[in-house]
Parts: sequence; C-alpha cells; structure tokens
Amino acid sequence: MAYYAEPLDRLIGELSRLPGIGPKTAQRLAFYILKMSKDRVESLADAILQAKELITYCSICGNFTDVDPCSICQTPYRDKNTIMVVEDPKDIVAMEKTRDYKGLYHVLHGAISPLEGIGPDDIKIKELLARITPEIKEIILATNPNVEGEATAMYLAKLLKPLDVKVTRIAYGIPMGGDLEYADEVTLTKALEGRQKI
Repeated sequence: MAYYAEPLDRLIGELSRLPGIGPKTAQRLAFYILKMSKDRVESLADAILQAKELITYCSICGNFTDVDPCSICQTPYRDKNTIMVVEDPKDIVAMEKTRDYKGLYHVLHGAISPLEGIGPDDIKIKELLARITPEIKEIILATNPNVEGEATAMYLAKLLKPLDVKVTRIAYGIPMGGDLEYADEVTLTKALEGRQKI
C-alpha cells in the first residue's frame, strides 16, 4: 500500500539519497517544499541546476569554482610559498573562516582508503607533486584525523621528503572548551604529542 502520491514518494526518495538525510528528514523536507510558493520552488530548483552546470574544479588547486583559476589562486597577496593539502573543498571553507591561513591550497578529493578501494592514484596526488617547485617552501598536511587521513598524510610525507620541501601536519587533540574526561585515548595521545612550550 502506497502512503504517498507517486510524485511525493519520488521526491522523498530523491531527498533521502542526500548524505545525512534519513527517511524522516526527507519526508519533512518534502512536505516543507510542497508548502513553499511555486516561485520559491522554481528558485530552489534553478539554484541546484545552475550550481551543477556552472561549478567546476579549479585547474590549479582543485577547489570548487565558477571561474578558473579560483579566487584564492588568483589573489595576489596569498603566500605562494605554502600549500595546505586538504581532502575536500569544504575543508578550505573551514580554514578560510579562521582568517589565519594566507597560503595556497590543494584539494585531494578524498583520502587513501584500501577498504573502500581508494588508492593513491584515485586522489589528486600527482597534481600536488606537479605543483612542487623551488618556490614552494612548506606543505601543510591538513587531512582529517582519522585512519584514512593519517594514512594519506603518512603517504604524502614519504613522497614529499626527497623533494627538499618542509612538510608539516596540522596539530590536533583536545578542542577548545572540551573536557579531558570525555576525550578518547587517541585524542589524548595526539594532544600530548603536539604539546607546545608556553
């Protein structure tokens, strides 16, 4: 027995395919969309289509962009001697929000994960190596602090070592406002390893 009319059922099904959207959230979103004015629904649909058609990858760093090269790679005041390596374009947004990092970026578009069949050739490592010139003085590895991110960082560190470039890893451990009692052993170990003199 069908609970919804076929078009509504299809909308719920499509929404539930999005990451982080379960059946209940998809249902809520579908009902919300049905209550929206036709103009707003058309605007939403147009925004989705336009983003899909106009957004591409920067030919230099791999970030999402509507102009090539992207605005970060085009900015003249950026530190051209430093490249921060991240897994996804959303990681660039997170770093840019700090307003502390002024260098360039390189997006790998994933991390090495043998269990998922993702090897070094499946992410943008060759493109990173092609960007290493004598002008580049430091590569900052900012992959996620999980098994895949650590494996990727270690692999990159070994690849970059012979290229006479400083390779660093972002620090991680206890977050600001966090309680020690709630931190797991790996987080506490990494926090101890990354301690600094004050």
